[in-house]
Amino acid sequence: MKISVHNKTLVLFLSQLFSLLVSKACHFKHNIISDPSKLLHSWSLSSDCCSAWEGVACDPSGRVVNLSRPGIVWGSDFLFDTYMSGTLSWQLIDLKGPIPPKFGELSHHTHLFLDSNKLFGSIPTTFRYLFKLEKLYIGNNYISGVVPSSVFGSLSSLLELGLSGNRLSGPIPTSIGKLVLLTKLDLHGNNISGSIPVSTGKLKSLTYLDLSGNRIIGRLPQSIGALSQLVLLYLNHNQLNGSIPSSISGLNSPRFCQLSQNKLAGALPASLGQLPKIERLIFKNNKLSGKFLEGTLQFSLTFSSPTIVLQARFLQVFSNLLNLQTLDLLTNRFIGQIPSQLAKLQRLDTLDLSFNPLGLVSVPSFFARLKLFRLLLERTGIEGQLPSWLSSSYVSIFDLSSNSWTGKLPHRIGNMTSLSFMNLSNNGFQSSILAEFRNLSLLMDLDLHLNKFTGPIHEDTMGDVKKLTALFLSSNNLKTIRSSGKIPPRKASIPVSGFIDNPGLCGAPLPPCNHF
Repeated sequence: MKISVHNKTLVLFLSQLFSLLVSKACHFKHNIISDPSKLLHSWSLSSDCCSAWEGVACDPSGRVVNLSRPGIVWGSDFLFDTYMSGTLSWQLIDLKGPIPPKFGELSHHTHLFLDSNKLFGSIPTTFRYLFKLEKLYIGNNYISGVVPSSVFGSLSSLLELGLSGNRLSGPIPTSIGKLVLLTKLDLHGNNISGSIPVSTGKLKSLTYLDLSGNRIIGRLPQSIGALSQLVLLYLNHNQLNGSIPSSISGLNSPRFCQLSQNKLAGALPASLGQLPKIERLIFKNNKLSGKFLEGTLQFSLTFSSPTIVLQARFLQVFSNLLNLQTLDLLTNRFIGQIPSQLAKLQRLDTLDLSFNPLGLVSVPSFFARLKLFRLLLERTGIEGQLPSWLSSSYVSIFDLSSNSWTGKLPHRIGNMTSLSFMNLSNNGFQSSILAEFRNLSLLMDLDLHLNKFTGPIHEDTMGDVKKLTALFLSSNNLKTIRSSGKIPPRKASIPVSGFIDNPGLCGAPLPPCNHF
C-alpha cells in the first residue's frame, strides 16, 4: 500500500523499535509517494539509513532502535504489520476518525496510546481480544457511547486505564471488578452516570482513582474501604449523596482525597481519624453537618460549604495534626476564638478561615510562631488594630480584607519581604501609605481600597516596587506629593479604577491636574 505524508493529518511517533531492520525502514521509505512537508527529505535510498536519515537511530548491530518522524498517514499495512509484531510502542497524534476495529488484532501488545487525538465513535468491541494489554490510554478525544462491559471484563492483564476527557455515558460496568491488577483508573471528564459499582472494591491494587467531573449519583459504596493501596482519590464534581461511609478507614494509603462539589450529607465519620497517611482532604461545597469527631488525623483539610455547621471546639482537634500542611475552612459558620494549640502545627503553611463569622478581637499572637506561606482571613469579623508582630517574612499571600481593622499600619510590615499578594481592602485603616512598602520587592498585587488612608503617595515608595502589576487605592483620602497633582509615573499604567474616589489625586490615568 502506498502512503502519503502530510503535516496536519495523522502524526505517528514510533519509539523503542527494536525489531525493525534497516531493510524494512528502506522498504517503508519506498512506499511513500508524497511528502509535501519534506518530513522525510533526508531519507534517500542511496544513503545509509542509520547515518544519514533524520529521525532514525540504530544500534551497533544495524537495527533501527528509534524512528520519530511526524506526519505519517494512517492506513499503511506495513506500519500495522510492524506494530503487530508486539515489540513496538507508539503514540498517534492528530488521529481523526473512528478507532479501527483492526486494533483488536494486536493481541500480543502490552501498550496502546491513542490519547489526545480527534477520535470519535465508540470503543471497538474487538478490544476484548487485547489479552496482554497492560496500558490503554484513549483520553482527550471525542469517544462516545457506553463503557463496554464485554471489553473491560476481558482485559485481565490491564494495569492502567485512561479514558478521561471524552463523551462516554452510561454507568461504569460491574465487570470493572475483573481488572484485579489495575493500579490506575482515570475516567474523569465524561458523562458517566449511575452509581459507583460495588465491584470497584475488588481493585485491591488500585493506587489512583479519578471519577471526577461526571454525573455519578448515589452513595459511596462501603466496598470503597477495600482499596487499601489507594493513594489518590478524586470523586469531586459529581452528584454523590448520603454520608461518607465508615469503611473509609480501610484506605490505609491515601494522601489526597477530593470529594468536593457533591451532595454528601451527615456527620463526618469517626473513622476519618484512622487514615494514618492522609495529607489533604477536600470536602468543600457539600451538605456535611454536625460535630467533627476527634481522632488522630495528620492531613491537610479543606471543608468549604455554605451549609456545613460545626462547633467551635472542632478546631481543638487540630492540635494533634502535627503533619498538617493546609487548613482550609473557607466559607463555613465557625465562631469564636482560634485555639492556641494550632501553634503546634509547625508544618502548617496555608491557613484559610475566610468567610467565617469568627468575631475575633484581634489576630491571635501565636500566629507569630507559625511559618505560614498563605494567611487568609477575609470577612471573618476581626476587629481592632493590626498587631506590630504580624510581619512574618514567610508570608507570600496575605488577605485581611472586609473586616473591621482600624488604626495605623505597623512599620514592621516592611519586613514581609516574601509578599506577592496583599489585600487589606474594605477596612478602617487610617494611616498614610508607609514608605516601608518599598522593601516589598516581590509584591505584585496590592489592594488598599475602601479604607481611610491619607497623605501623599511618595514616588520613592510605590516606584520602587518594580514587580507591582495590580494596585488598588480607590476610595481613600490620598493625595499626590505636595498636592501638586501627579501620580508616580511608574504606576501610570494602572487602570483608573485603582485610583478613583481620592479627592487629592490627579494626573494619568486620572484627569490632568490642571482640571482641579
